[in-house]
Amino acid sequence: MCSHLQTSMEGLIAVFHSYSGKEGDKYKLSKAELKNLLQGELSDFLAGSKDPMVVEKIMHELDENKDGEVDFQEFVVLVAALTVACNDFFIDENESAMKCKDAGSK
Repeated sequence: MCSHLQTSMEGLIAVFHSYSGKEGDKYKLSKAELKNLLQGELSDFLAGSKDPMVVEKIMHELDENKDGEVDFQEFVVLVAALTVACNDFFIDENESAMKCKDAGSK
């Protein structure tokens, strides 16, 4: 039986490869493949942005070697950054809720 972390890692790998290789290198995401992945897997994050160039900006930031594609290592940077941002958000929300709860009990 796999641990939660192992299952999450397997899922991350499976998601990447389910979008990569539809065009060009099967181990990298083209801009179109990255856009499909973001729309299919992270649509809530995209919906929060009103910037029509958001995918291009993400692609530019992730593509460290400037080959016009995103490899798995570059993709993991995105997932890690989003995970940290979510964690920070939930910590802030939890602290705010605790402050409100504490103020209400006084």
